[in-house]
Amino acid sequence: MTRSDQVFSPSEAARALGISAKALRLYEQRGLVTPIRGANGWRHYGREQMARLREIVALRTLGLSLAQIAAVLSGRSHDLDKALAEHQTRLEGSLTGLLDAIERVRVWRNDLSEGRAPDLTDLAAGQPAVSLTLPWPWNGETFALKRLAPVTYLVGPLGSGKTRLAMALAEALGGAFAGLDRVAPEAMSAGVAHELQWLLEDGATDSPALRAVLASMVRDDERVGTIDLVEEGLDEATQLALGGWLQRRSEGDMPLVVMTRSNAVLDLEAVSAGHAILFCPPNHSVPFEVLAVAGSPGYESVSNCLGTPEARARTAGMVVRMS
Repeated sequence: MTRSDQVFSPSEAARALGISAKALRLYEQRGLVTPIRGANGWRHYGREQMARLREIVALRTLGLSLAQIAAVLSGRSHDLDKALAEHQTRLEGSLTGLLDAIERVRVWRNDLSEGRAPDLTDLAAGQPAVSLTLPWPWNGETFALKRLAPVTYLVGPLGSGKTRLAMALAEALGGAFAGLDRVAPEAMSAGVAHELQWLLEDGATDSPALRAVLASMVRDDERVGTIDLVEEGLDEATQLALGGWLQRRSEGDMPLVVMTRSNAVLDLEAVSAGHAILFCPPNHSVPFEVLAVAGSPGYESVSNCLGTPEARARTAGMVVRMS
């Protein structure tokens, strides 16, 4: 078989493209690509399908919604120009942070060359480290958040204390905590309206729950947003769209600490570079960061805490009451 004749199974195609199998299925469901069906009904992808998928992945990297991608693939360039402008703004924001980090390193090296000990209190490229005393149910241990990522996913089993940790982080960061009692704003800001439109184009269902959680994450006061169970009240399509929206966030965006137990929101196969996963163990040992790499410490524990939207719906409303 020549290279041009090569066909890929869904898992092979996802691996070759660097995306998750879940994302591949979503592109098919939205009609962006049509796989070849064999005589046995199994899906596979030939040269044309893989070329189309590479275009989709490239456009997704630029931050386009699935509706915008469909428009671009059908020949409408306006959506692409708008997305490129927004992507340029995000890159310029990232560049500013990178230039600040380069200058900081230059100062440190200069201090060393002159025999002075450099101030290494902030090694996180401008992102502040946060240290706090862990609340109950911990035993007052000290916890340090080494870096403040564009998105920090906070995960843990029921009763692990993750909600109390989220509240403590919000206080230590001078941020805003959005609990499950959040309500949709009567009037949306321009920023919230813009991001809501992106989510709706990506397949989300408009609802008060979505508007409430989005308002807690897109803030004019630029306070760090810490959100309790972000998927609460959202259907599967909305959770998938929200997961994609979170993946778009990069350096320069307001950092978010997002608590979740949904594998639609946190797709371990598609965690964006620079994002973080914080795990709260069930035995109330100190929380720790987990790499989104199968086999790394804590990966299986995080995976076991995540469930499908359907499974999450069955356990909705469960509350662990600690005496």
